[in-house]
Amino acid sequence: MAKLFRAAIMGPPGSGKGTISKRIAQSFGLQYLSSGNYLREGIADNTEAGVMAKTYIERGMLVPDHVMTRLMLSKLEQLSGHSWLLDGFPRTLAQALALNNLYQLDLVISLNIPYETLKERLIDRWIHPSSGRVYNMGFNPPRVQGKDDVTGDPLIQHDDDKPEALMARLRHYKEVAKPVIDLYKSQGILHSFSGTETDRIWPYINSLLTTKMQTLPADTCQQTP
Repeated sequence: MAKLFRAAIMGPPGSGKGTISKRIAQSFGLQYLSSGNYLREGIADNTEAGVMAKTYIERGMLVPDHVMTRLMLSKLEQLSGHSWLLDGFPRTLAQALALNNLYQLDLVISLNIPYETLKERLIDRWIHPSSGRVYNMGFNPPRVQGKDDVTGDPLIQHDDDKPEALMARLRHYKEVAKPVIDLYKSQGILHSFSGTETDRIWPYINSLLTTKMQTLPADTCQQTP
C-alpha cells in the first residue's frame, strides 16, 4: 500500500515554479502536470484539449474556467493511483473549488518573489514556443545564443515579459490568486516561501515535503498500479 500525495504550486510569472516543480517531481517521484505544457502539447498534437484551448489562445484570450477545469480534471483521472504535483492549475477560485470537489490536496506551495527579482528574471527570459522550454540569459542560457538546445529553433521573448507589461501581469496574478490562497490557507495546507534565489528556497521546500510525505494519515493509503 502506497500513500498518495497530491500537491499544487502557485506563484507569479518568473517565480521559478517550473524549476522547483521539476525538482519536486524528481526528488519525490510525483507526476508533474503543468497546465501550460499540457495545453502546448495538445495544440501541437491536435488533441481534443488542444483544439478547445487553441480557439481561445489564438484570439489572445485566457482559456475559460469551465474549459480549463474540464481538461485538467480529465487529465487527472488518467493519473488515478499516482501522486501528483499541479503547476498552473488551479489558477482561479472557480478552478480550485472544482478541483476540491474531487480531490483533497495535501499541500499547496506559494512562492513570494520580490518584484525587482521577477523583473530581472523576465527581462532575460527567452522561450522555445512550441515546447515551452525556458532559458534565462543570466543563469540558464542556451548553448547557442538565440537557439533552442534541443531543436535549434529560434527563441522568442514574450511581449508580456517586458517591463512595461510586467506590473499589469503581477497585479492580475495577485487579484486572481488571493482568493485561491485564502481558500488553501483556511484549509491549513498553504505554505509560503519568500526569497530571491531558487537555490536558497529549495532546501526549505525539500524539507517540508520530506516531513509531509512521511506523516500522511493512513486513510490516504491506496494501492498504486
